[in-house]
Amino acid sequence: MTSPSSCRGTRTLTSPINHGTAGSDAAADKTIGDLRALALDCIEDMKAEETIEIDLNGKTSLADTMIITSGRSQRHVGAIADRILQDMKSKGFGNARVEGLPACDWVLIDAGDVIVHIFRPEVRGFYNLEKMWGVDRPAGLLAG
Repeated sequence: MTSPSSCRGTRTLTSPINHGTAGSDAAADKTIGDLRALALDCIEDMKAEETIEIDLNGKTSLADTMIITSGRSQRHVGAIADRILQDMKSKGFGNARVEGLPACDWVLIDAGDVIVHIFRPEVRGFYNLEKMWGVDRPAGLLAG
C-alpha cells in the first residue's frame, strides 16, 4: 500500500491531520490514516481524476478528512465507489453510509472520520465543494 502523500495526482489542500498530538488517541489516528490511505489507493487504482484531500480539523466536527474526486462517466463513478466500499469492508472498516449509487452522478461515502465524494465532472463543477470548504479548485475544473 502506498502512502497518501505518494499518490500521483492527489493534492492535499491543507495541512495534514495531526497524529499523536496532546490529548489525541494514537490508535484512532492510525485508523483514520489507514482509512484515508485505503480510499486514496482505491481512487488511484481506479484512475479517478482531479483528486483532492481537504483537512477538516478545526473546520467541522463532521469528519477529519474529505476526499473529492471525479470519474469520467456514471459507470466510472459507480465503479470507484464500489471498489472503495468493497476494500473498506474486506479490510475491517465496516459498512460506510452511502448516498447516490443508483444515479452515480455524485456518490457520497461517509466512513465517519473520512468522507469521500465521487463526482462526474459536470456535477462537481456545479456543486463546487472546494469553494464551500475554502480551498482552490484544481485548474482543470475552473469554469471558462
